[in-house]
Amino acid sequence: MEPIIDRRVFFKIAGAGVAGYFASPMMTFAQSAVTFDPNAPILNTAKNAIFILLPGAPSQIDTFDLHVGSWTPADFMPTTINGADWPSGLLSGLAAQFSANRFSLIRSCQSSALVHPLVQNWTQIARNPTSATGKEAPNVGSIVALELEKQRAANQQLPGFLSINGGGSLAGQGYLSGRYAPFDVAPSANGIANLANPGGQAVFTTRYNMLAMADAAPRSVPSPLGTVVEEMTSFYSSAKSMMYDTGVTNAFRFTAADQVKYGNSSFGNACLTARNVLQAGLGTRYVQLTLGGWDNHQNIYAANSGIYPSARQLDAGLANLLADLSAIPGSAGRTLLDDTLVVVKGEFGRTVGNITSQQGRDHYFVHSALIGGGGVQGGRVLGKTTPDALYVEDPGWSQGRPVYAEDIAATIYSALGINYTTTRHDDPLGRGFEYIPTNTSYVGKPIVELFQ
Repeated sequence: MEPIIDRRVFFKIAGAGVAGYFASPMMTFAQSAVTFDPNAPILNTAKNAIFILLPGAPSQIDTFDLHVGSWTPADFMPTTINGADWPSGLLSGLAAQFSANRFSLIRSCQSSALVHPLVQNWTQIARNPTSATGKEAPNVGSIVALELEKQRAANQQLPGFLSINGGGSLAGQGYLSGRYAPFDVAPSANGIANLANPGGQAVFTTRYNMLAMADAAPRSVPSPLGTVVEEMTSFYSSAKSMMYDTGVTNAFRFTAADQVKYGNSSFGNACLTARNVLQAGLGTRYVQLTLGGWDNHQNIYAANSGIYPSARQLDAGLANLLADLSAIPGSAGRTLLDDTLVVVKGEFGRTVGNITSQQGRDHYFVHSALIGGGGVQGGRVLGKTTPDALYVEDPGWSQGRPVYAEDIAATIYSALGINYTTTRHDDPLGRGFEYIPTNTSYVGKPIVELFQ
């Protein structure tokens, strides 16, 4: 598995007065020649992206593609919003956001496999993990961090790619430099620990300077010990820049009142942190949040268990995130939601119609996604499933086929102004690394209809 910048590792040494684990603005990835299609549709409608992964696969016919039947609990309170059926009792906060046109729905998603770890990874790296380039493939967030690094200002100390509650499902930076790895944190009202040395700033500075003097020769650029040492030198420098920085400290803190407002849950806290970090504008451009608990093979409708705990966390956290982003000023007279593409999806869907003998739902290919902000025209539904929800009846977009993980990735890239047809020529296999693979039965494309 690729390395991930865990918050505790990042500051383990720095907190002791020595170093940390990230790359400094002085260190840039060795840019190699790239090729791309100059005529590819690049939307360039967003500055940031929030990707919310729902591991375990939520039941689409109970959430984003509600199909009412004898199985539907009364407390789901089905209603119609913008011409679409919606479980207003289960997802009441998001019902209000849908009514306010702050997001749209994609009801024609389809996965290519039904194995949790495989497709969770697939969703994040935009290709089959077992393919020729699957082992070296970076998280979409790592590509975003790499591509947008050139826009970083000198006073922006935070990593370009922030992961919150990533856990074991988080894909890393693949073959890219550690500079573009996800910086994974657990949200806390008190912010990130270890941003200060127990002995005080003077002690920290003295110890850091002593280390720099002792290691000056091997840590020079170019280092006689190779590029790995140069990269670690960069990690040290960046961690130092985050120590005793009030802006960095405050970006990861939140109030008790906000914590309650966002649902008083780990996911709600993650949404709060994402809001604060993007509002601070300290260099993070891609945030990945994770909310599991959707693998409801048994007792999916059991009171206060099954689908309910995860749905309630998602509803409170995401609804307030969308509302707050829409109220925070963004760039050029826009809101922060206008500047931020928000994508929410699981790895696949769940079986439809009557529940199983175990009172649950098993794995299924067809599923749905929520997408808003960042130039998306809200309050709409793209795609349609058959009345029994078994198949995609109308894909709802120009490609005339279901929406795959590669299409979601291409949409994120395009919305952020990144050419999704890019091929890098610095990969260790020497094959040329495509942001979106082309040697497949379908080639990922941006869903431009969402923005029109």
